[in-house]
Amino acid sequence: MISPAEAREHVLSRCRGPEPVEVASSDARGLVLARPVVSPEHVPPFANTAMDGFAVRAADTVGPPVVLDVVGTVAAGVDPVAAGIEVASGTAVRIMTGAPMPPGADAVVMVERTEVAADGATVSVDVEVPVGNHVRSSGEDLMIGDRVFDVGTVLGPGHLGVLASIGIPTVMAHRRLSVGVLSTGDELREGPGALAPGQIRDANRPSLLGLLDELGVEAVDLGRVADDEAAIEAALLDGAARCDAVLTSGGVSMGDFDYVKVVLDRIGDMRWMQVAIKPAKPLAFGRIDGVPVFGLPGNPVSSMVSFELFARPALRAMAGHTEVDRTRVRATVVGGLPRHADGKVHFARVAVEVVDGRFRVRSAGGQGSHQLTAMAAADGLAVLPDGDGVSDGDEVDVLLLG
Repeated sequence: MISPAEAREHVLSRCRGPEPVEVASSDARGLVLARPVVSPEHVPPFANTAMDGFAVRAADTVGPPVVLDVVGTVAAGVDPVAAGIEVASGTAVRIMTGAPMPPGADAVVMVERTEVAADGATVSVDVEVPVGNHVRSSGEDLMIGDRVFDVGTVLGPGHLGVLASIGIPTVMAHRRLSVGVLSTGDELREGPGALAPGQIRDANRPSLLGLLDELGVEAVDLGRVADDEAAIEAALLDGAARCDAVLTSGGVSMGDFDYVKVVLDRIGDMRWMQVAIKPAKPLAFGRIDGVPVFGLPGNPVSSMVSFELFARPALRAMAGHTEVDRTRVRATVVGGLPRHADGKVHFARVAVEVVDGRFRVRSAGGQGSHQLTAMAAADGLAVLPDGDGVSDGDEVDVLLLG
């Protein structure tokens, strides 16, 4: 057996993502920047008001209440210079949120602190305000030449808003990966209906497709293929030709004689590993024409755990992420997590809660590699070193899922 660290290093060192591409900013949510973004303009582009109210000279508000002549109105989108509107001593201009500050004004009095005369010709101001009151200065958020986002930034909704605010229509980013999932086996069935003896329903492919969707990649269902070498080879080559990576499950144990193993050994550069973990001990990894292929275990829980430990970090690295692992926290165990010494690290499926600001975990159910219900109920994987397990009240490292 090899250590999880050795298996991980082997996989990560052989996964290379596609070259960055130019992507429309509006389509870039979730992508990782491959080139920094520099602001081509000031944000805001001009001084404007943060409030509805009156643009004034701050010096004119000393000793309130004061009465000022109203000489105009500036709404958002109106250029006060072009409209010939300015603030002279003893005057005020009605102004709406976001509108440009008129020449001569250096402050804004919010409308709630004013009272307009019945004829609208004057306004009474009942508060003294400082220079800059409720004024958003030009370049207050960004200046021309500012580095807005660095390489490695994962673009979220707020980032897209910033890009739009500075007129950046495209970015250089690591494109969304396309990852295929293939099921093989004459024993597999899908959908309702009675199963014949020896038949099982295919749970792995839907689980893996769901994990890929959660990861933010394009999950490609390569379908279910019968136990036929020619059909399996055609499906794997098709997947490698149109996807950035391919996942299969089953047929990776040392004792297996499986068509997938035969085909991958013939068309791929594969390594068949036994990793010192439970579940998910067997793992195959290699490449077909440079495209990473992950051979995950056949038991449904083992398949998902193996994905979390090896495929997920590799795919995140291929997509340009620098943080590739699930968040790891320290948690208190409720009820204990028993195990037996076998030379492996165990990953127990646990339910996670936060109580008084501290993480607590308890078993999510049956820990067999075939017991998918506990995996569905789990919020985390508790990392149990070799030994007799963890007692009630002890602490354990936990990988948070979802």
